[in-house]
Amino acid sequence: MKYIYVALVSLLIVSCKQTDKAGAMADTQINIDSIKQVSVDSMKMEAVKQKTIDSMKIEMANQQKVMAKPEKEVVIVNQAAPAAAPVAKKKWSGTAKGAVIGAGVGAITGAAVSKKKGTGAIIGGLAGAGLGAGTGAIIDGKK
Repeated sequence: MKYIYVALVSLLIVSCKQTDKAGAMADTQINIDSIKQVSVDSMKMEAVKQKTIDSMKIEMANQQKVMAKPEKEVVIVNQAAPAAAPVAKKKWSGTAKGAVIGAGVGAITGAAVSKKKGTGAIIGGLAGAGLGAGTGAIIDGKK
């Protein structure tokens, strides 16, 4: 009786190993097939991308041909004399702006600080104009 049990167990072990090998081979084949499918799919995607790129290149070439065609040129003959160009206003320099602003601020400050309002305003205005003109000249020099 022992011999029968030993024979059955060994037969069972041998058959399981063969089944495992067949299952492993089937799994391997499934993996290989899926890899092939992925590569085929990626090749199809690349082909679609390339077709899209090619069609875009053809379309751009067609547009360039259309744009390269010379358009009709229209010539207008005008017998009237050309209008005079408007005279551009001369802008203030930085020195002039600085002098005016400095004079105004200096005059106000001088009148507010001094006991003699008129004399303080004149002195403050002259000092402010000098400082403002100097600052404006420096700014003009940097530009």
